[in-house]
Amino acid sequence: MPRFAANVSMMYTEHAFLDRFAAAAKDGFNAVEYLFPYDFPADAIRARLDAHGLTQALFNAPPGDWAAGERGTASLPGREDEFRRGIDTALAYARTIGNRKLHVMAGLLAPGQDRARHHATYVANLAHAAQAAAADGVTVLIEPINPRDMPGYFVSRQDDAHAICAEVGAPNLKVQFDCYHCQIVEGDVAMKLKRDIAGIGHIQIAGVPERHEPNIGELNYPYLFDVIDALGYDGWIGCEYRPKAGTSDGLGWLKPYL
Repeated sequence: MPRFAANVSMMYTEHAFLDRFAAAAKDGFNAVEYLFPYDFPADAIRARLDAHGLTQALFNAPPGDWAAGERGTASLPGREDEFRRGIDTALAYARTIGNRKLHVMAGLLAPGQDRARHHATYVANLAHAAQAAAADGVTVLIEPINPRDMPGYFVSRQDDAHAICAEVGAPNLKVQFDCYHCQIVEGDVAMKLKRDIAGIGHIQIAGVPERHEPNIGELNYPYLFDVIDALGYDGWIGCEYRPKAGTSDGLGWLKPYL
């Protein structure tokens, strides 16, 4: 039976951030994930998790200047010191919150930039992040992201992400498999899951193409959930979608799995 984590960066936005934990628990979620916790004290987040019996499934390392359009620094030459400070910050939050999965965003490659140089920076930074995270029992994740939603993102294909993990060679570096991104870029989602499951550290879902609830759109999620179960995946499945209307009103798809 799949286990679902509410992504409270995208879901429950009708509530203030720290109030979304209670709303998710009330609807039957046992875990949450989100993009970034850094606007709030770690102990305040931990208190909400504890108060509502929630597990922290995942959050992201600092991404650079998000408001200015940056989407990670891991592959950006010249930003290594900033990247390492960000990893230190993320791991400090993880210790307090109890989080064991950390998504590290690669960043954007502008036209004309040297991909080989960015790749070398990415590999070196991921090796550092994985080594630092290992001491806390944290798994570092990288995610292929589709170029329609995030033009220029450094990694967009599943096979490329797994090749990068193999190049780094750290046992606690894995791929975050978002069915939404995979369907847009490559399709053949079930076969990608079967091919790559050994290297997948976290799974996320959303309807395609509008990124609404998973029962809206072209993907057959009940079938994919059966595939995921059959593969023996026992981690959380992050619900990283934008509700079409109210979050709670759109959770009919979840009820068979509660």
